Order: sequence, then C-alpha cells, then structure tokens
Amino acid sequence: MSTLKQRLENRVKDTTRWETRRQLGADGPNMENLWVLACMDERMSVDEALGIHADSGVGGGDAHLFRNAGGIVTDDAIRSAMLTINFFGTTEIVVVQHTGCGMLSANGHDLEAALRGKGIDLDNIPIDPSLPELSLDSGAFAKWIGMMDDVDKTCIKCVDQLLNHPLIPDDITISGWVWETEFRRLRAPDVNAATRAVTQATTASMGVKGDQPPRWS
Repeated sequence: MSTLKQRLENRVKDTTRWETRRQLGADGPNMENLWVLACMDERMSVDEALGIHADSGVGGGDAHLFRNAGGIVTDDAIRSAMLTINFFGTTEIVVVQHTGCGMLSANGHDLEAALRGKGIDLDNIPIDPSLPELSLDSGAFAKWIGMMDDVDKTCIKCVDQLLNHPLIPDDITISGWVWETEFRRLRAPDVNAATRAVTQATTASMGVKGDQPPRWS
C-alpha cells in the first residue's frame, strides 16, 4: 500500500504535467487524445452526449473542444484541427451536431437579405479582420453562413470533408454523431433513422421553406 506522502507526490506531479501540457507538444495530449467539433447551442452538452469531460476542466480535460454555429467544418475549424492533430498529440476527431439546431431554423438567403436590408455591403466583408487575405467572392455570403437543410446530411458531409482534407493525416480516427435534443440521446447520422420523423432534423420540420445555399448538398 502506498503512503499518503507518495500519493501526494504523484498528485503534485500529475498536476504539474496538466498545467504544462502545451509546453510538451505532442507528448502532452489531452486525456482522450481527442478533438471535438460541436455546435455552440447552449442545449448541446458535449459531456452528456459523448460521456466525456470536455465542457470544463473538471476530470482533467478529456478533449480539445471547438464550437461554432452548427458544429460545421469551417476554415477556423480546420485550422484548430490541424494544430491539435499535428502538434498536440490528438489522434481522433468527433463531430457532434444536433436536432433542433438554429442552423435549421431559417433560410440562408433570407438571412442575407435581412442583413442587406440593414445597409450592410455583404460583397465587401472582412471575414477575418486580422487576415485581409481571407475573403469571399461576391455573392458567396449566404453560402458562407452555412445554414443546413438536413442535420444528418450535413454531419455526414462534415466528416467526409475532414477525412479528405490534406491537413488531416490519414491515420486519424474520425466519426460523426447526431444528438437528439428532444430525447437527449445520441445516434449515428442516418437519413433513414426512424426518429427523424419525430425530431427537428430538417428545415421542413422547423417550418422553413426553400432550399438553402448549396454548401452541404
């Protein structure tokens, strides 16, 4: 049996390693060697959905967690994934999106029209003020927003984009999942899932008309 002194010494050692992880590069990964791409929705609990500790540091920090509107693949998501995979020891990516997502709740063309109605010139928008070289072609704003027609199709497309991106090594494990907000239950993305009929999985189920700008189709 170990002594209290030994246990305390190990605790201090583990805490010090936790504090200095980022100085260790690939030798200081998070607890699960994991990067999670998730929606920013306040109802989307990554810890509950995946059974890990990523929403807070409690438990040691199981994953690098990246959130945006929809949990979709964007240039900044790729930048973050590239860093954690190539330089911080991450070996797995999980994409988790959810039913009832705000990205299903409106048509991207209508959002663009609403912003133009406020007098905003959407053909000359600084996408990243610190990187003026990054810009959108004229007329691409509605597509850039990334509104979805179908959460399952979008999740599948996001996984495919990560699998085929040159900055993501081929040996990285990548999977996608859909969190059913209505039932607080996780399932694989499947356009034929039985529960789609009773969840908000599409724009039509949320009363939105018209096809979205073609980003995920």
